[in-house]
Amino acid sequence: MPIDLDEIFKALAHPVRRDMLVWLKDPHTHFLEQDHPFEIGVCAGKFDHKTGLSQSTVSGHLASLQRAGLVTSRKVGQWNFFKRNEDVIQAFITHLYDAL
Repeated sequence: MPIDLDEIFKALAHPVRRDMLVWLKDPHTHFLEQDHPFEIGVCAGKFDHKTGLSQSTVSGHLASLQRAGLVTSRKVGQWNFFKRNEDVIQAFITHLYDAL
C-alpha cells in the first residue's frame, strides 16, 4: 500500500490531530453517544465539542488527517463521519520499523 510519508508526518506534527487519532481508536470511551453508531465513524461536530475549537479549525485538522490517509470520511445526510484508516496507520508503523 503506497503511503505519503510527508503528508503523514505533517498531519502528526500537530498535537490536536494526534489526539483525534487517539480518540478515534476508542470512540465509545472518548465521545458521548451520537445518533448514528460509532461503527460508521464519529460525527465531525463531536470533535468541535471535545477540542473546544471552532468548526472551521476542526474541519482543517480533519482535512489534514484525511489528506494523509490516516482517516476516512463518510457523509450521512448532512453530517460527516470520520474513522481511523487502520491499513494506512499500520503501513506507516511498519515503514518506520523497517526504515529506522
